[in-house]
Amino acid sequence: MTTQRPILIAGGGPVGFITALALARQGLPVHLFEAEPRINDMPRAATTHAATLEMLAGLGMVDEVIERGYVEPLFRIWDRQSKKLIAEFDFGILKDETPYPFAVQCEQHKLAGMALRRLRDYPNATVEFSARVTSLEQFSDHVEITVEGAEGTRKFAGSYLIGNDGGRSTVRKALGIEFSGYTHPERFMILTTTEDLGLIYPGCTRNYVTDPDAWFSVFKVSGDERGPLWRVLSATKIEQTDDELMNPDATEKRLQAFMPKDTPYDVVHRNLYNVHQRVAASFRKGRVFLAGDSAHVNNPLGGLGLNFGIHDAVELTTLLGQVIRGEAREDVLNEYDLHRRPLNIEFVQQQTIANKKRMDETDPVARQKEQEQLRRTADDPALHRAYVRKASLIESVKKREAVAA
Repeated sequence: MTTQRPILIAGGGPVGFITALALARQGLPVHLFEAEPRINDMPRAATTHAATLEMLAGLGMVDEVIERGYVEPLFRIWDRQSKKLIAEFDFGILKDETPYPFAVQCEQHKLAGMALRRLRDYPNATVEFSARVTSLEQFSDHVEITVEGAEGTRKFAGSYLIGNDGGRSTVRKALGIEFSGYTHPERFMILTTTEDLGLIYPGCTRNYVTDPDAWFSVFKVSGDERGPLWRVLSATKIEQTDDELMNPDATEKRLQAFMPKDTPYDVVHRNLYNVHQRVAASFRKGRVFLAGDSAHVNNPLGGLGLNFGIHDAVELTTLLGQVIRGEAREDVLNEYDLHRRPLNIEFVQQQTIANKKRMDETDPVARQKEQEQLRRTADDPALHRAYVRKASLIESVKKREAVAA
């Protein structure tokens, strides 16, 4: 392999760092720029599915992910009004298909940190924090970017550029690529508590509670020095202001409404954010690619966005490695957009939209019909398997492999 310019990466979230690691492990030079001074540890995505765990195994990360996360093979869907269990799904049914028949609740900032620590072992990998990519220019044989940071304005040249710089991606905007879709009118809130909500929902740490007026989900993460933490995700009313939602009295009232108890909740973090369903019109333009949130965003129900972003990283870095080593023609890179974009629409956008509709469906006839279908699916082994194959993204990987075969 001839000496070449580094592959440039804009954005140091978990997908950015995993992208860099996947390239560095192939011996490819890589230079990552992250605008913030450190990894963002705000509570965000936490679910890592079976198909993703297999990919992380290939990057030497899976054992640490399992060790530092919380393994859960089940998830349950409840009806809040009747307080009855609608259905329980078990990833254990996939034990003959994957070595990881479960989900792991491991917060995304931990994944980013794991990848970063491994990157430090590769002399061909450079990581810069407090360095924001602000513009780019493409040429026939390379890409140039402008970076703003403590050292002022600098320019860097690379063989390719990968935009991992989030939903507001500067790279995507610089390319003039449309970000099609919509924003949900209501905002979502995550409240994180040290309280053991497993006492309320015993036997399963991933619970989805449907309700046309006030749905919520409850799940456990491995947490920090305080021990395991529980997160409660819910939607807010459109008319509610930040102060009405975020003050301690309001969050206490919200949690007590969902899960009443005699003592106050110990809330260690509050997060309120807009939720989008959008997909870039293209994941590639010339020598520049989009991955993760730069290419697609979705609501968090089902824990699919981060997982699909990691899948982006693995496919893209595999294709780039083949081209740079001379194992494939450069036009093989067209496969990245050709396959990743429709897969996202089918397995992430459609699934997360359906998940949200199930949670807040207002039509009682439609709700009853959906609940009956869920029960039939959970009770039928073949339907159960098909459901969790899709929910774990194994089905999307198999579909991509079938095209490549």
